[in-house]
Amino acid sequence: MELPPALLRFKPHPYVALGAPYGRISPFCLRSGVVERLLAAQRILQTNDSALRLIIFDAYRPIAVQQFMVDWTFADLVSHAGLDAQRLTAQQRSELVEQVHRFWAEPSLDPATPPPHSTGAAVDLTLASASGKPVAMGGEIDEISERSFPAHYSQDQTETGKRFHHCRTLLLTAMASAGFQQHPGEWWHFSYGDQLWAFYQQQPTAIYGRSEAYC
Repeated sequence: MELPPALLRFKPHPYVALGAPYGRISPFCLRSGVVERLLAAQRILQTNDSALRLIIFDAYRPIAVQQFMVDWTFADLVSHAGLDAQRLTAQQRSELVEQVHRFWAEPSLDPATPPPHSTGAAVDLTLASASGKPVAMGGEIDEISERSFPAHYSQDQTETGKRFHHCRTLLLTAMASAGFQQHPGEWWHFSYGDQLWAFYQQQPTAIYGRSEAYC
Protein backbone atom coordinates (compact mmCIF):
# COMPACT_ATOMS: atom_id res chain seq x y z
CA MET A 1 0.00 0.00 0.00
CA GLU A 2 1.04 3.61 -0.56
CA LEU A 3 2.50 5.34 2.48
CA PRO A 4 -0.13 7.55 4.15
CA PRO A 5 0.28 11.35 4.50
CA ALA A 6 1.10 10.91 8.20
CA LEU A 7 4.52 9.63 7.14
CA LEU A 8 6.84 12.21 5.60
CA ARG A 9 8.80 11.43 2.43
CA PHE A 10 12.00 12.65 0.83
CA LYS A 11 11.04 14.66 -2.27
CA PRO A 12 12.06 14.08 -4.93
CA HIS A 13 12.64 10.40 -4.31
CA PRO A 14 16.46 10.04 -4.39
CA TYR A 15 16.68 7.10 -6.80
CA VAL A 16 13.94 8.32 -9.11
CA ALA A 17 15.96 11.54 -9.39
CA LEU A 18 18.95 9.47 -10.56
CA GLY A 19 16.85 7.81 -13.26
CA ALA A 20 16.15 4.48 -11.58
CA PRO A 21 13.63 2.42 -13.62
CA TYR A 22 10.55 2.33 -11.40
CA GLY A 23 8.17 2.80 -14.31
CA ARG A 24 4.66 3.24 -12.91
CA ILE A 25 5.53 1.63 -9.57
CA SER A 26 5.66 3.93 -6.57
CA PRO A 27 8.84 3.72 -4.48
CA PHE A 28 6.82 4.87 -1.47
CA CYS A 29 4.78 1.76 -0.80
CA LEU A 30 5.13 -1.19 1.54
CA ARG A 31 3.22 -4.19 2.83
CA SER A 32 0.15 -3.01 4.73
CA GLY A 33 1.34 -4.68 7.93
CA VAL A 34 4.67 -2.90 7.66
CA VAL A 35 2.96 0.47 7.14
CA GLU A 36 0.88 -0.11 10.28
CA ARG A 37 4.05 -0.77 12.25
CA LEU A 38 5.67 2.38 10.85
CA LEU A 39 2.75 4.42 12.10
CA ALA A 40 3.10 2.73 15.48
CA ALA A 41 6.82 3.53 15.51
CA GLN A 42 6.06 7.19 14.84
CA ARG A 43 3.62 7.28 17.75
CA ILE A 44 6.25 5.74 20.01
CA LEU A 45 8.86 8.23 18.78
CA GLN A 46 6.60 11.15 19.56
CA THR A 47 5.98 9.96 23.10
CA ASN A 48 9.74 10.35 23.63
CA ASP A 49 10.08 13.58 21.65
CA SER A 50 6.92 15.24 20.35
CA ALA A 51 8.96 17.49 18.02
CA LEU A 52 10.18 14.56 15.90
CA ARG A 53 8.67 12.54 13.06
CA LEU A 54 9.82 9.75 10.79
CA ILE A 55 10.74 10.65 7.22
CA ILE A 56 10.97 7.92 4.59
CA PHE A 57 13.96 7.89 2.24
CA ASP A 58 13.15 4.70 0.33
CA ALA A 59 10.69 1.83 0.61
CA TYR A 60 9.76 -0.65 -2.14
CA ARG A 61 12.51 -1.34 -4.64
CA PRO A 62 12.02 -3.63 -7.70
CA ILE A 63 14.89 -5.86 -8.77
CA ALA A 64 15.56 -3.62 -11.79
CA VAL A 65 16.05 -0.67 -9.47
CA GLN A 66 18.29 -2.72 -7.19
CA GLN A 67 20.48 -3.56 -10.20
CA PHE A 68 20.49 0.09 -11.31
CA MET A 69 21.65 1.28 -7.88
CA VAL A 70 24.33 -1.41 -7.61
CA ASP A 71 25.69 -0.33 -11.00
CA TRP A 72 25.38 3.38 -10.14
CA THR A 73 27.17 2.95 -6.82
CA PHE A 74 29.99 0.99 -8.45
CA ALA A 75 30.44 3.73 -11.07
CA ASP A 76 30.35 6.41 -8.38
CA LEU A 77 33.08 4.66 -6.36
CA VAL A 78 35.22 4.32 -9.49
CA SER A 79 34.79 8.02 -10.25
CA HIS A 80 35.61 9.17 -6.72
CA ALA A 81 38.71 6.99 -6.71
CA GLY A 82 39.89 8.66 -9.93
CA LEU A 83 39.96 5.34 -11.75
CA ASP A 84 39.04 4.33 -15.29
CA ALA A 85 36.29 1.70 -15.27
CA GLN A 86 37.69 0.21 -18.48
CA ARG A 87 41.17 -0.24 -17.01
CA LEU A 88 40.49 -1.67 -13.57
CA THR A 89 42.70 -4.51 -12.43
CA ALA A 90 41.03 -7.67 -11.19
CA GLN A 91 41.97 -6.73 -7.63
CA GLN A 92 40.60 -3.19 -7.95
CA ARG A 93 37.33 -4.47 -9.38
CA SER A 94 37.03 -7.09 -6.64
CA GLU A 95 37.63 -4.53 -3.88
CA LEU A 96 35.11 -2.10 -5.34
CA VAL A 97 32.48 -4.81 -5.76
CA GLU A 98 33.04 -5.82 -2.13
CA GLN A 99 32.41 -2.23 -1.02
CA VAL A 100 29.22 -2.04 -3.06
CA HIS A 101 27.83 -5.30 -1.70
CA ARG A 102 28.58 -4.28 1.84
CA PHE A 103 25.67 -1.84 1.54
CA TRP A 104 23.69 -3.08 -1.47
CA ALA A 105 22.15 -6.53 -1.58
CA GLU A 106 22.76 -8.66 -4.64
CA PRO A 107 19.86 -8.05 -7.11
CA SER A 108 19.00 -11.74 -7.04
CA LEU A 109 15.99 -13.19 -8.84
CA ASP A 110 16.20 -16.34 -6.73
CA PRO A 111 12.98 -16.47 -4.64
CA ALA A 112 15.03 -17.93 -1.79
CA THR A 113 17.27 -14.85 -1.56
CA PRO A 114 15.25 -11.72 -2.35
CA PRO A 115 16.86 -8.32 -1.74
CA PRO A 116 15.16 -6.88 1.37
CA HIS A 117 13.53 -3.90 -0.34
CA SER A 118 12.06 -6.12 -3.08
CA THR A 119 9.83 -7.77 -0.46
CA GLY A 120 8.02 -4.57 0.47
CA ALA A 121 9.07 -5.24 4.06
CA ALA A 122 12.19 -3.05 4.34
CA VAL A 123 12.45 0.71 4.67
CA ASP A 124 15.21 3.32 4.77
CA LEU A 125 14.32 6.26 6.96
CA THR A 126 15.54 8.86 9.40
CA LEU A 127 14.23 11.47 11.83
CA ALA A 128 12.79 14.82 10.88
CA SER A 129 11.71 17.94 12.73
CA ALA A 130 8.06 18.94 12.86
CA SER A 131 8.69 21.12 9.80
CA GLY A 132 9.92 18.10 7.83
CA LYS A 133 13.64 18.90 7.85
CA PRO A 134 15.81 15.78 8.29
CA VAL A 135 17.74 15.66 11.55
CA ALA A 136 21.56 15.37 11.47
CA MET A 137 22.43 11.75 12.29
CA GLY A 138 26.21 11.84 11.84
CA GLY A 139 26.22 10.26 8.40
CA GLU A 140 24.17 10.24 5.22
CA ILE A 141 21.83 7.46 4.18
CA ASP A 142 23.64 5.11 1.75
CA GLU A 143 27.03 6.47 2.85
CA ILE A 144 29.73 3.87 2.32
CA SER A 145 31.83 4.49 5.43
CA GLU A 146 32.30 3.41 9.04
CA ARG A 147 29.87 6.13 10.10
CA SER A 148 27.04 4.01 8.73
CA PHE A 149 27.30 1.45 11.52
CA PRO A 150 24.47 2.11 14.00
CA ALA A 151 26.75 2.26 17.06
CA HIS A 152 29.50 4.31 15.41
CA TYR A 153 29.11 7.19 17.89
CA SER A 154 28.40 5.08 20.99
CA GLN A 155 31.84 5.79 22.50
CA ASP A 156 32.18 9.34 21.19
CA GLN A 157 32.27 11.71 24.18
CA THR A 158 32.12 14.96 22.21
CA GLU A 159 28.86 16.89 22.39
CA THR A 160 28.31 16.37 18.67
CA GLY A 161 28.97 12.64 18.91
CA LYS A 162 26.65 12.30 21.89
CA ARG A 163 23.90 14.09 19.97
CA PHE A 164 24.27 11.82 16.96
CA HIS A 165 24.20 8.71 19.14
CA HIS A 166 21.13 10.01 20.99
CA CYS A 167 19.26 10.57 17.73
CA ARG A 168 20.20 7.14 16.41
CA THR A 169 19.06 5.60 19.69
CA LEU A 170 15.71 7.41 19.50
CA LEU A 171 15.17 6.03 16.00
CA LEU A 172 16.19 2.50 16.98
CA THR A 173 14.04 2.51 20.11
CA ALA A 174 10.92 3.58 18.24
CA MET A 175 11.42 1.13 15.39
CA ALA A 176 12.39 -1.83 17.59
CA SER A 177 9.42 -1.17 19.88
CA ALA A 178 7.17 -1.48 16.83
CA GLY A 179 8.73 -4.84 15.91
CA PHE A 180 11.33 -3.80 13.34
CA GLN A 181 14.85 -5.21 13.01
CA GLN A 182 17.72 -2.84 12.27
CA HIS A 183 20.33 -3.79 9.68
CA PRO A 184 23.59 -4.34 11.62
CA GLY A 185 25.61 -2.18 9.21
CA GLU A 186 23.15 0.61 8.36
CA TRP A 187 21.63 2.94 10.97
CA TRP A 188 18.81 3.89 8.56
CA HIS A 189 17.64 0.44 7.39
CA PHE A 190 14.84 -1.43 9.19
CA SER A 191 12.63 -4.32 8.21
CA TYR A 192 9.76 -6.41 9.45
CA GLY A 193 9.00 -9.84 8.06
CA ASP A 194 11.83 -10.28 5.55
CA GLN A 195 14.74 -12.72 5.74
CA LEU A 196 17.02 -10.36 7.68
CA TRP A 197 14.26 -9.85 10.25
CA ALA A 198 13.65 -13.60 10.49
CA PHE A 199 17.36 -14.35 11.01
CA TYR A 200 17.95 -11.83 13.80
CA GLN A 201 14.57 -12.45 15.43
CA GLN A 202 15.27 -16.20 15.36
CA GLN A 203 12.13 -16.94 13.38
CA PRO A 204 11.96 -20.17 11.33
CA THR A 205 10.93 -18.39 8.12
CA ALA A 206 10.35 -14.93 6.71
CA ILE A 207 6.80 -13.64 6.46
CA TYR A 208 7.26 -11.90 3.12
CA GLY A 209 9.02 -12.90 -0.08
CA ARG A 210 9.78 -10.93 -3.21
CA SER A 211 6.93 -9.37 -5.14
CA GLU A 212 6.81 -7.39 -8.37
CA ALA A 213 4.74 -4.46 -7.13
CA TYR A 214 2.53 -3.22 -4.33
CA CYS A 215 1.01 -0.02 -5.67
